Amino acid sequence: MTKQMETNENGWQIGGKKLNSRMFIGSALYPSPAIMEESIRASGAQVVTVSLRRQGVNKEAGEGFWNIIRELDIQVLPNTAGCHSAKEAITIAQMAREVFGTNWIKLEVIGDQYNLQPDPYETVEAAKVLVKEGFEVFPYTTDDLVVAKKLVDAGCNILMPWGSPIGSGKGLMNPYSLKAIREAFPELPLIIDAGIGKPSHAIEAMELGYDGILLNSAVALAQDPVGMAEAFALAVKAGRMGYEAGAMQEREFASPSTPTVGTPFWHQNK
Repeated sequence: MTKQMETNENGWQIGGKKLNSRMFIGSALYPSPAIMEESIRASGAQVVTVSLRRQGVNKEAGEGFWNIIRELDIQVLPNTAGCHSAKEAITIAQMAREVFGTNWIKLEVIGDQYNLQPDPYETVEAAKVLVKEGFEVFPYTTDDLVVAKKLVDAGCNILMPWGSPIGSGKGLMNPYSLKAIREAFPELPLIIDAGIGKPSHAIEAMELGYDGILLNSAVALAQDPVGMAEAFALAVKAGRMGYEAGAMQEREFASPSTPTVGTPFWHQNK
């Protein structure tokens, strides 16, 4: 049995659910609903995030969209995208729980409209309330270790630090900080959310020991969204397998892979 098969068969746990895929995917910005559906299926993702605020759940807002999401038969992770205060986010989360029948909520409280950086104060405040109300909170945050600790103190069992600003596609801006969060919370499920632009970014995130990635724009805005979804699925698996296999230690100097370079092995003991 290969390591990949072991990983897929064993699965992993997050928010009280067992998953096989470590890729979460968004549902916005696709060229068409049909391409969205095909891309999500190609990704193998078992969690799709949707925005109640942006999509609505009525005929005017696109009943076809919701039919596709339901037919995918995968876990929905509602999000509070577009909220700028704890009060707004709490209200949207409560509505989403009624609509989707899940206590999962991706908490987004934006503090800066230019780079869509989350507001740490409002995010922590909203997390405190939502945890007390029984939500499983997936908080979108920066790669700030202090904020991460505040969210855990608020009761969050999962963290979703950004790789870089939403939709930027710049990859992991600060691997050092992301590594520090991983080391501070070795048992906590950690998902890189935002900034992933290429499959190589996903591999890097998984090699840091993160449990998964959430992305949207990188697939939806690709020239071939379906093909890119497949590429990310392979990248996430490759990165996780590399992490579990354990990379060699980096060295400051060259080290020959052959003990005595230039000497035939049949002469080495003479």
